[in-house]
Amino acid sequence: QVQLVESGGGLVQPGGSLRLSCAASGSIFSIYAMGWYRQAPGKQRELVAYITSGGSTNYADSVLGRFTISRDNAKNTVYLQMISLKPEDTGVYYCNFFARGKGSDYPSHYWGQGTQVTVSS
Repeated sequence: QVQLVESGGGLVQPGGSLRLSCAASGSIFSIYAMGWYRQAPGKQRELVAYITSGGSTNYADSVLGRFTISRDNAKNTVYLQMISLKPEDTGVYYCNFFARGKGSDYPSHYWGQGTQVTVSS
């Protein structure tokens, strides 16, 4: 079983910055991709950014140039550095790992519990 724990959310003024972290623990065989999603009130969950095991990244158009995803393979951790935050970035941010647990034949998607990001003056 793989568990994800997120940290780093909070309240920030427009134009401010935050850094989210998500660490995996448990019986992990391999992590293939890591990503961040967010869900604003009344809206569907959307992909913000993801990074593959090879280091390739992809971003939603709305965050391109402002958010940076990175990973520390030794710590099984993914980060999301967010700058120039806007009110429309407000929402609950969830990390997602596509990983294979020990004893499993196939990888699965694992989710963090979510962390609130509020951008407001």
